[in-house]
Amino acid sequence: GPHTHGSPLVEHLHIETVANMYPGRLVKRDTTDNDIEVCGAAGNYEGWLGYSEAAPEFKPADRTTIYVVDAFAPVHKGGGFRVRASIADGQNITKGERLMSAAAGELVTWVAATDEAVAIADESVDNSGGASHAIWVQSLI
Repeated sequence: GPHTHGSPLVEHLHIETVANMYPGRLVKRDTTDNDIEVCGAAGNYEGWLGYSEAAPEFKPADRTTIYVVDAFAPVHKGGGFRVRASIADGQNITKGERLMSAAAGELVTWVAATDEAVAIADESVDNSGGASHAIWVQSLI
């Protein structure tokens, strides 16, 4: 992730905290409005960390390679587009299911009382026995 379809708003922001900063992860504001870090559960997520729109000097080798600290990276937001996101280990997701933010900027099954849904699954992925896994979703943010 993420490949995108649709027309997200794209803002290039500074990676201040590099932990788990893989394309497709949810990100949030860090120290200033121009800084980002990966979002956790129930965070103030800004959008999805992009890949293809990254400037060549900041772009990771591939979509499974982490960004480096102080890179400027594209963040997709605005809703109504598809994005290649990441679901957490242990999740068995069904197409059409609502998903919410979890640790490390990944997605888990939406629990209404806990937080808002950030995406709708565009495919079924059984990840109940593996590490994090890519999934196509429709962004709601």
